[in-house]
Amino acid sequence: QVQLVESGGGLVQAGDSLRLSCAASGGTFSSDVMVAGWFRQAASGEREFVAGIAWDDGTTYYDASVRGRFTISRDTDKNMVYLQMSSLGPGDTAVYVCAARRRNLAAIIHTSPTMYDYWGQGIQVTVSS
Repeated sequence: QVQLVESGGGLVQAGDSLRLSCAASGGTFSSDVMVAGWFRQAASGEREFVAGIAWDDGTTYYDASVRGRFTISRDTDKNMVYLQMSSLGPGDTAVYVCAARRRNLAAIIHTSPTMYDYWGQGIQVTVSS
């Protein structure tokens, strides 16, 4: 069973940059995961897709709200997924959650949280004006 743990969140000012990290344990992205991604979690618990990456070929997909500002990447040697966030604004304030879909037939980057199998605990990102 894959466990995901996020790190790198915190409080920043508008216009700043921040990098989130997601580490896998109890397994590896290379062996157990087809797609890794990041979601924003509202106070209600509803999760909204932010970015995803197909592990094998590195294909990425972004929500329109972050495209051009955020970059998702992976490091196979370190067994890590990153979310580099730039030009942050108050609208980016949220709990960010790392997620992964188990390896199966196709590396489709789904935007629905119901399609992901492994979830981190979430980490707070707060952007002040």
